[in-house]
Amino acid sequence: MGEFLFLASVFLLAAVIAVPIAARLGLGSVLGYLLAGVAIGPGLGLVADTTDLQHFAEFGVVMMLFLIGLELEPRALWDMRHRLIGLGGLQVIVTMLAVMSGAIYLGYVWQTALAIGMIFALSSTAIVLQTLSEKGLMQTSGGRSTFSVLLTQDIAVIPMLIILPLLSVPAGPSLNPDGSISRAPLEMIDDAHHSMSLIEGLPGWGVTLVTLGAVALIIIGGVYGARPLFRFIHAARLREMYTALALLIVIGIAFLMTAVGLSPALGTFLAGVVLANSEFRHELESDIEPFKGLLLGLFFITVGAGIDFGLFFSEPVALLGLALGIMTLKGLILYALGRIFKLRGRDQWLFTLGLAQAGEFGFVLISFSLQQAILPAYLADRLLLIIALSMLITPLAFILYEYLSKRMKDPDGDLQHDEIDQQGTVIIAGIGRFGQIVNRLVQSVGAKTVVIDNNLQTIQLMRRFGYQGFFGDPLRPDLLHAAGIDTARVLMVALDDPVAAERLVTYARRLRPDIHIVARSRDRTHTYRLYKAGANDIVRELFDSSLRAGRYVLENIGLTDYEASEAEKLFYHHDRYTVRELAELWDPNIPSAQNEAYIARAKELEKELEASLLSALENANNDAA
Repeated sequence: MGEFLFLASVFLLAAVIAVPIAARLGLGSVLGYLLAGVAIGPGLGLVADTTDLQHFAEFGVVMMLFLIGLELEPRALWDMRHRLIGLGGLQVIVTMLAVMSGAIYLGYVWQTALAIGMIFALSSTAIVLQTLSEKGLMQTSGGRSTFSVLLTQDIAVIPMLIILPLLSVPAGPSLNPDGSISRAPLEMIDDAHHSMSLIEGLPGWGVTLVTLGAVALIIIGGVYGARPLFRFIHAARLREMYTALALLIVIGIAFLMTAVGLSPALGTFLAGVVLANSEFRHELESDIEPFKGLLLGLFFITVGAGIDFGLFFSEPVALLGLALGIMTLKGLILYALGRIFKLRGRDQWLFTLGLAQAGEFGFVLISFSLQQAILPAYLADRLLLIIALSMLITPLAFILYEYLSKRMKDPDGDLQHDEIDQQGTVIIAGIGRFGQIVNRLVQSVGAKTVVIDNNLQTIQLMRRFGYQGFFGDPLRPDLLHAAGIDTARVLMVALDDPVAAERLVTYARRLRPDIHIVARSRDRTHTYRLYKAGANDIVRELFDSSLRAGRYVLENIGLTDYEASEAEKLFYHHDRYTVRELAELWDPNIPSAQNEAYIARAKELEKELEASLLSALENANNDAA
């Protein structure tokens, strides 16, 4: 217990010192965690072996993918299929073949070279997704493409673990280049071996059936079992039971996936997708989020603490050169794929620099390859160090991206609109000072919104505060269809441009006669135009605030609070009635000052308002008396 408390104190102290400093310097939390690990491990020697702690820390990655799954509906995942199969599949295959070719050129047999190619085809899900979330880049086109590739890589680990045993190269004791017997490498993640234990000995068809059964169990359990289980827990009326249930779901699914030889992170991601439409989604997110953050931080610290600097300083130029060489090779492949899939400007550089490193699943493949006699021990040592070095360099790559991004001056016409891969009950066109209030209110009750705005700076600012949004022209029919205009219940038109707002209302009403359209208007004339275009509810952007200001004036010229409130209510309802009445007489081809019928009715309605206000105030005084 004393040793555990000491280690816990060291890790937490390192985190609370290094991470705030790194964040304040603009380096990001991930680099802070990695440097904290380097300081307490190779630096001060406070932590000698992080193997056991690494297993525990891996749950940070598992929980992160579970939370990502909760944000994705199955339909959104299906909409991503082209990027998952095309972009992600090509990245894995091309990178694997390129690294394999380089390893064969260096003299390795093809089996070992193929294993090395698999190892370096993967990137760090933990570091990249954590950084994208921190910097508000997840919902950019580059961020979503990056996520698609990471998800494909996690799925690709499964066939890689199946193929590796077929590459076994029988050999005697592993020798270092100088002829000495190599020590065994630090097995940072050894669960690949244990994960196969429960299906060991089964025929191929048996393994397939067990795997499919585990996946089906997760899907069926999520669809039919979640609601009764949460109701049962709710009956206890103990807040900690919700947290216990959330942890049980994650840990139980991770164990099930490990037992059948699948990635626990992939299994929990699938569970998250299944539960994305559940009314318990927000409850699960709030319960898991604190554990995810701490365990991810612990994972990064153990990566830093596990770096073998003794080996590094024995061959610093070669090892650092190989790490940078691998990142450069992957970067070139990623850049080319980004061009093919029409990523441009900032999105292409985010995609290229964000995925250039090797990843934590590479540790799994190295450990498993060593057990299968595919890699010699001395080579496994160096591959582990190259992966760790590339992960350590990755936060610097994101800093380089920010440097390049600030110096890119893409003309608005060259900006690529986001590919909308989500649909919601409410579509909000325009997210300025008006639309963002509507969006926050609607989301606060759990309703799904899809926000579209053609101001990139506004969308980027919105993302930094954790809100999703898509950059694009809301008047484009293809973007509206992608956002779900065919099935949405409400369209909120909050555009700054009055002409664009009117055009959007006209198009939406023609496309969907049944959709409810709420529109923001600039003034009364714009209100009439939107009314003619087919808007159901029209809100003048300054009307409610002006009405409230008028009430404050009334309260300070002698009216009581009650009288001012009654006057405000009566004016509000009468003005809405007035707008509807005058909208029928308004003619866009005749100026209002020359429309005699319009002017006559406006005067009548104004007199009615005065009479109604006097009557209301008189009644208020009588009630007070």
